Amino acid sequence: MKLSQLLTASLLVPVTLIPTASANPQESNKGEERIVREVRHELVTLPYYSVFDNLAYKVNGYTVTLEGQVTKPVLKSDAEKAVKKIEGVEQVVNNIEVLPLSTIDDQIRRAVYQAIYRQPGLEMYSLRAVPTIHIIVKNGQVTLTGAVGNPGDKERAGIAANGVSGVFSVTNDLLVSP
Repeated sequence: MKLSQLLTASLLVPVTLIPTASANPQESNKGEERIVREVRHELVTLPYYSVFDNLAYKVNGYTVTLEGQVTKPVLKSDAEKAVKKIEGVEQVVNNIEVLPLSTIDDQIRRAVYQAIYRQPGLEMYSLRAVPTIHIIVKNGQVTLTGAVGNPGDKERAGIAANGVSGVFSVTNDLLVSP
């Protein structure tokens, strides 16, 4: 009887020590890095995520803040649900904006998509499951987000978007990644 009580007590000691081990800054950083990787994976594999959506996130400890713009309300809720199920995430702040329904904005989205991805040299960015240049349209105002390989491609994408009929302005937030 005393032996079983002793084994039970000895098994409880390591369990109570585990939370104090995570106070180690290196281990905490590894946990946060894992959360960052898993959040990214969950977001890019959402079924309705497309070239016309922009999802971004920030990880601060065990809190994930979702940001961006989406064309479908279900994508906002699906993103939050997917991130909440990640081990270690304690809180999700969902600041994703659902873009207003607009047939004119939908026409502009399609026209900007064609204008950009028909450019010689830019078509390669469309070959992924979710193309790297994202086109966000709100009330005729276009924002380009994502990444391209060089400054020339960034400039050409902006010029192509600006040439589309019905576009009031273009904000080119494309990042140039080597």
